[in-house]
Amino acid sequence: MTSETSVNLINSDQSENRFKNKTGSLILYILIHLSSFVTILILGILLFFMLIRGIPYISPKLFEFNYTKENVSMMPAIINTLIITIITLVIAIPVGVGAAIYLVEYANQENKFLGFIRLTTETLSGIPSIIYGLFGFLMFAISFHWGYSLLGGALTLAIMILPVIIRTTEEALKSVPDTYREASFGLGAGKLRTIFSVILPTALPGILSGIILSIGRIVGETAALIYTSGTTAKVPSSIMGSGRTLAVHMYTLLSEGLYMDQAYATGVVLIIIVLLINLSSEFIVKILSGTQDE
Repeated sequence: MTSETSVNLINSDQSENRFKNKTGSLILYILIHLSSFVTILILGILLFFMLIRGIPYISPKLFEFNYTKENVSMMPAIINTLIITIITLVIAIPVGVGAAIYLVEYANQENKFLGFIRLTTETLSGIPSIIYGLFGFLMFAISFHWGYSLLGGALTLAIMILPVIIRTTEEALKSVPDTYREASFGLGAGKLRTIFSVILPTALPGILSGIILSIGRIVGETAALIYTSGTTAKVPSSIMGSGRTLAVHMYTLLSEGLYMDQAYATGVVLIIIVLLINLSSEFIVKILSGTQDE
C-alpha cells in the first residue's frame, strides 16, 4: 500500500468519524448515500427491464433500409435521427457559443439587461418540450408552409437546446483564468485572436460537455418532433420531407400496440446509441483536457 493510499484512507476514516460525532451530519451523510443508491437502483431496474424485453427480439430485419409492416425496420429512423442531430448542431452550436462569448467577453457585466438575458435563458431551459413542439408546428409547419419536415424539427430542437449550450459555454469561458487573457494581450494579440486562440481551446472540454448533453436530448426527444418532423417511417428525399426519429419510432410502435416487442428492441438500440455517445464524448473530453492516462 502506497503512502498516498494510506493518507486517503486515513482522511476517509476521519471524515466518517466526524460525521458520526454529529447527529445532523450523520443523517445528511446517510441520506446522500441512500439517494445515490436509490438512483443507481432505479437506473439498473430500467436497464434490466428494457434489455430483458428487447434483446430477444433484435433481428436483422429490424435493420433493413425500407420500412414495411412485416419487418418494422428501425433503420430509416436511425438515419433520420443522424440527419436531424447534425442539422440541429450545425445551427445551434455557432449561435449558442457565439452568444456565450458575447455575454462573457464583450458585454458589460454591470448592465442590468445582461441579467435579463440570463434569466430568459434559464426560463427557456425549463419550458416543456411539448411547448417547443407546438411553437415549431405553428411557426415552421403552418406559418412557413413547410409542413412536416426534418428541417422544421431540427430548427425546433436547435431553439430547445440553445439554453443548455449557452449556459455551459458561459460557465466554461468563465473558468478560464484572467491571466491567460492578460498574457495574450501582453504578447500583442487582439481581442478576437485571444478568444479563438487562447480562451476557446482552454474552455473546449466544458463546451463539449454542454454539446454532449444537447445530443442526448436531441436523440431522446419525441414530443417536439411529432409536431414538426412528423412520424413518416421512411428516409425523405430532402430535409423538407417528413421522417421519424428513433425515439418517435419507438413511441409510435408503443402507441399502436401492434409491435410491442419491436418497440422494446428499438428501446435497447436507443439506449446503446446514447451510451456510445456518452462514452465516446467522455473519451474525447479526457483527451482534450489532457487527463487521459498515459
